[in-house]
Amino acid sequence: MDSYVQWELSQINAAVPFRTDHRHHTWAKTYHSFPELYFQPHSIEDIRKIVILARSCRRRLVVVGCGHSPSDLTCTSSWMVNLDRFNKILKIDKDSRVVVVQAGIRLYDLIPQLRENGLAMANLGSIDNQSIAGAIGTATHGSSTRHGLLSQSVLSLKIMLTNGHEASCSADENEDLFRAALVSLGALGIITEVTFEAVPAFNIKWSQSLHPLDEIIDDWEKDLWTRAEFTRVWWLPYKKKVVKWRGDKTNEEIRPQPSNRWTGALGFHVYHTLLYLSTWFPRILPALERFVLSVQYGFRSDGDCNTGVQEGQAGLLMNCLYSQFVNEWAIPLAKGPEALKRLSAWFHGDDETAKIPYAQDNLYVHAPIEVRVTDTSTNPGPRPYLDNTVPDGPTLYLNATLYRPYGRDPPCRERYYEAFEWLMKELGGRPHWAKNFSTVTKEEFTAMYPQMKDWLRVRNEVDPEGIFVGDWHRRHLLPDSEGKARLPFEERMIKTEPAKGGGLKWFGQLPAKSSSPHSSEESFDMMPEVKAEGSAVSDSS
Repeated sequence: MDSYVQWELSQINAAVPFRTDHRHHTWAKTYHSFPELYFQPHSIEDIRKIVILARSCRRRLVVVGCGHSPSDLTCTSSWMVNLDRFNKILKIDKDSRVVVVQAGIRLYDLIPQLRENGLAMANLGSIDNQSIAGAIGTATHGSSTRHGLLSQSVLSLKIMLTNGHEASCSADENEDLFRAALVSLGALGIITEVTFEAVPAFNIKWSQSLHPLDEIIDDWEKDLWTRAEFTRVWWLPYKKKVVKWRGDKTNEEIRPQPSNRWTGALGFHVYHTLLYLSTWFPRILPALERFVLSVQYGFRSDGDCNTGVQEGQAGLLMNCLYSQFVNEWAIPLAKGPEALKRLSAWFHGDDETAKIPYAQDNLYVHAPIEVRVTDTSTNPGPRPYLDNTVPDGPTLYLNATLYRPYGRDPPCRERYYEAFEWLMKELGGRPHWAKNFSTVTKEEFTAMYPQMKDWLRVRNEVDPEGIFVGDWHRRHLLPDSEGKARLPFEERMIKTEPAKGGGLKWFGQLPAKSSSPHSSEESFDMMPEVKAEGSAVSDSS
């Protein structure tokens, strides 16, 4: 470690916990990185000291929760901040249903405490491992035409900026910062506090049933997506079958779905082993769809159905099973039938119907393909600048999941994702920010997001030196440097190499070894329009 960094570390309060031997990896172990320092602050003052110290030592900061994004968004060789110990509920107003929490709280800790107070989150994605800040910052969504992104329920945020000041933002205060921070991608500052509106606690009564793909397409414009409050679909492309899941709020007592030995550990490990074998013998994948239907869902023929009643948010969750690549795109709901028909034709070698310029020959993919829906068009609040949903109607999400059994990458990934992304782009799609998109250029992103310039403007105002900027942000969002120097604190990836057990080791380049040329106060002067909550800034910073 640089001697200047060592000296600076010796000056801070020993109560700010950090480690020098942390190995970070994504949940799916697709990427591994080795931060120089790993912090787990307990308080606002801890977070402030870390930010000021990073400025002094010219180090980029990366905030990470569960690392569920399988991309390299959270990889760094610089400094990593984990907010798992900054995870308290600060206030619950049962009458107004307004909840204030520290940003590091995981959803699996928040949800039970809300329920104890007769409340629930209005919507939820497929998992509850995320911190609330991570779920908001990556545009997490559920599956309902009556709900939008999870951030739609957020009333206000507090963010620790690069000068050590904590700024407040909402629809009524610093709206530009609020709209940028609702999908921040970790590039603005450290979200420290979230205020959101909850709903009354509920149970959810659900049913899931097996149907032919053609039946689902025929029902598309009828009540497929509107009959129940929550609806999602799992598509098995080789059998041309669909599992339809619907759920509504209920006051009925809990009634769990019947289970058998195959739905537990036995089925989990057998399927995992079969997927591993398919990496050498991909032709078995169509047959594995039958295994999935009978073991995971318990279905054998069209019309088979099972039901249950669960605590509301437990019923909305899904078991992700194994390490995986996920490539999810948002397209207009009305284009869903065309997307499914053309992709189905491509899987079955019908090039004339598919009209996808990538050869399908001998390519076999994993099932199921997840199909979800949301609608942000009726949200009266400010729209995030980087919201990937359709602004004037419902949005369909198609998620092409590929498992990595025992860390082994599937052989179909490159060509499958090229074909899938080509079709999604032709249908006006935008990729989910936290997933494994691979063919989208910076120019295409700029065209997809007319308000990208506003997000970049706010980002540059609140972090002019790039303390929160990494290689992922430069590749996808920030303008090319065109021979000019990058931002002073910006981290650049210098190489990747295979990791033992699968995935890639990621290595970044740290800035030059010198102290920051600007004081915290000078940086704050660059942001006159941002109202911050004052705090004493160390003279030594």
